[in-house]
Amino acid sequence: MYNNKFRITSILFFSLFTLYGCNSNQGHTNTPESHQQADQTSTSKQLQIFKVQQITQFNEPWALAILPDQRLLVTERKGQLKLFDPLTKRTVNITGLPEVAYGGQGGLGDIVLHPNFNQNQWVYYSYAEKGAGGQGAAVARARLDLNSAVPALKNHEVIWRQIPKVSGQGHYGHRLAFDHEGKLWIASGERQKFTPAQDMKSNLGKVLHLNDDGTPASNNPFAQQSRVTAEIWSFGHRNPLGIAFDAKNQLWVVEMGPKGGDELNLIREGKNYGYPIVSNGDHYDGKAIPDHSTRPEFQKPELSWTPVISPSSLLIYQGRQFPKWQGKALIGGLSSEALIIVDLEQNPVKEIQRIDMKERIRGLQEAQDGSIWVIEDGKNAKLLKLTAGS
Repeated sequence: MYNNKFRITSILFFSLFTLYGCNSNQGHTNTPESHQQADQTSTSKQLQIFKVQQITQFNEPWALAILPDQRLLVTERKGQLKLFDPLTKRTVNITGLPEVAYGGQGGLGDIVLHPNFNQNQWVYYSYAEKGAGGQGAAVARARLDLNSAVPALKNHEVIWRQIPKVSGQGHYGHRLAFDHEGKLWIASGERQKFTPAQDMKSNLGKVLHLNDDGTPASNNPFAQQSRVTAEIWSFGHRNPLGIAFDAKNQLWVVEMGPKGGDELNLIREGKNYGYPIVSNGDHYDGKAIPDHSTRPEFQKPELSWTPVISPSSLLIYQGRQFPKWQGKALIGGLSSEALIIVDLEQNPVKEIQRIDMKERIRGLQEAQDGSIWVIEDGKNAKLLKLTAGS
């Protein structure tokens, strides 16, 4: 059982975890958890001070969502959905989930609330499933019943599937987001098969724009074509693992590149983002991929990273607890074990801060009070809460 005597650390992040250029990836520091750079420069004014509180642990968590009463829904990859109460520190299982195809990068994935959750109690969740041809991601919705003795998902309904199912257990993507109009967006990975990202008869390697029942949105750029093609908003993506809207209702996606070339993309209607024809990274077998600069007909990333950050999640902060992060993108990093802060208003877009978290970061969520929930990756992963420091 996790020790509920929380360790609170005030962390002053000045130039030590500082303003990085868009292609930097410095080594991680082993200094203690309370830091301050002696030589404070003018850039230190841009860096946010905050506290980190360790709350509890989960087993291979992948995503979290915040209920209106501030309890948390946390998915675990082996197929468990947890209900966690931050006040009592009590965690209970929610029943009613489908069987998931656990293994590799697969399992239970993202979870989001319907914009009208208070009225309809719908939650949407993604997961890997087996079927003809191999595995693929699916998205389902169900009604969350919290009034029963055992919390449960009821009326489970699959509304979307990756087409086709293929062999392998990687690059599902399957991140979810709702926009201000109540439309559902899905970031779908190319399943490590490369060419489906350019195949308009497949929804692999795409960003999809759907109604809340899973049908294609009527204003999609290919809405008059076949069902799968009609879902597509943009294509040429590799493994998108973060998806979020900014205050201008612009959609941003962060995705893993191959060997180098992780990308932050501003998603535009009908655009081709080039993978696997172009990338700022290369194949793992050493085969070169032409850079984006060589093919201007493809949409280039707003920002790319080599060495990579291995992005897992994306939050565009809108709260007030962290004024220096307002409107900024916060990206969870896996291999980088970091929170990466990006200023979306600068031209060009620029990384302005990198915070060494000393563990792989899997998910981020902003609470109603402006604090930030952070979930680590892997077994015995910690749930952290970031609050304003002084």
